[in-house]
Amino acid sequence: MKSKDKKIRNRRCIWMMAVLSIFPMATLRAEVPDMEESVRMTNIMEMIADTNASIDTVWMLLAAMLVFFMQPGFALVEAGFTRTKNTTNILMKNCIDFMFGSILFWFIGFGLMFGIGKFVGTPHFFDLEIMDEIIANGLPIEGFLIFQTVFCATSATIVSGAMAERTKFSMYLVYTVFISVFIYPISGHWTWGGGWLMNADEGSFMMTAFGVPFHDFAGSTVVHLVGGTVALVGAAILGPRIGKYDKNKRSRAIPGHSLTLAALGVFILWFGWFGFNPGSQLAAAGIENRTAISHVFLTTNLAACAGGLFALFTSWFKYGKPSLSLTLNGVLAGLVGITAGCDLVSPFGSVAIGIICGVVMVYAVEFIDHVLKIDDPVGASSVHGVCGFLGTILTGLFATADGWLYGAGPNFFLAQCFGSVTVGAWAALMGYMVFKGLDRIYGIRVPARIEEEGLDIYEHGETAYN
Repeated sequence: MKSKDKKIRNRRCIWMMAVLSIFPMATLRAEVPDMEESVRMTNIMEMIADTNASIDTVWMLLAAMLVFFMQPGFALVEAGFTRTKNTTNILMKNCIDFMFGSILFWFIGFGLMFGIGKFVGTPHFFDLEIMDEIIANGLPIEGFLIFQTVFCATSATIVSGAMAERTKFSMYLVYTVFISVFIYPISGHWTWGGGWLMNADEGSFMMTAFGVPFHDFAGSTVVHLVGGTVALVGAAILGPRIGKYDKNKRSRAIPGHSLTLAALGVFILWFGWFGFNPGSQLAAAGIENRTAISHVFLTTNLAACAGGLFALFTSWFKYGKPSLSLTLNGVLAGLVGITAGCDLVSPFGSVAIGIICGVVMVYAVEFIDHVLKIDDPVGASSVHGVCGFLGTILTGLFATADGWLYGAGPNFFLAQCFGSVTVGAWAALMGYMVFKGLDRIYGIRVPARIEEEGLDIYEHGETAYN
């Protein structure tokens, strides 16, 4: 009996030990899934972040391709608004702007624009690894470089149209060097590269003076005002084309050879602007970015349509007939004007900016031609210079958050005026020094005989049409 009781007690002990041993095993098994779940969630988050970065990169590069496609748009507009005997020269200058400008901007301009410094960045020749550490925006540095390169080329190519049909090709090459490595990158650094105009830190100049930094989302001032101002200065120093003004200084029309080419060029530019403005968001992943991109698409298109329509109405009212050339430039005026604040203004604000820029552009073309007596064959200084300035300061009125018309006070408007005037003055001064210096040393204008015969044969030995 005792033996039997002993066996029963032993069995109970064994069972109790078995039951007790289950609890730590259960705890361990509970911990293992938790650890595995944590690792799995970490991996998922890393995959999501990597996918978002890839989407952002692809969007930026796609936008860069669209902006690059604006180059043939500029070429066609300029060729269409000028005469057949200078078409090859126009096309060659547009090629040079991008080819020469790309290498120069990569070598020097990129560092000056995005390097460390309040006034100008420190150049790091060829060293993209250092620039990657400085910028650190999460995007591949090579992709960011090419995106900024196409913007630089846009600013450079604006000038060729205003100085068309009478400029030495060699002197235009020299100008391309200066705008690609000096004029554009330095003013670009102030506004996009961490410089003093965009500095929102407490105690910075803009915050002390206005309480807000300067804002130029996609380049009304940085790209278009710079290019348009240099174009105006260059055209003034160069002088008008032969036959543009009579003995009494009255303006004579010198029609371009193909409004068909000009219209096609404007539509290409319009298409490219959907990379120029929305692409400046530099990101596409996430609800915030896709909402911002969609908004910028809408405001960009509305401003273009409003600018074109009201340039048409203004020319019809002023001259008795609707002008196709002014309508085309009105579309570009609206696009240039909305570029600064396309992210901040409402659709209504974008239409208002387009209307103002389209109307003012028509009067600016006449004022520059008839009053200032500056010969600008394509209206580049009116479209890009005047409307670049207008669009920037109008952002200070129509921005829904900080705009004066929305009850936020005049500070943002004044900051926009100050920044735009400062950059415009810089471009005017540098453009004057470059073109005046080249003109005194080498002469920037071709001889009268060559101008009358056309630059195609003299400068390039070939014609665009045979």
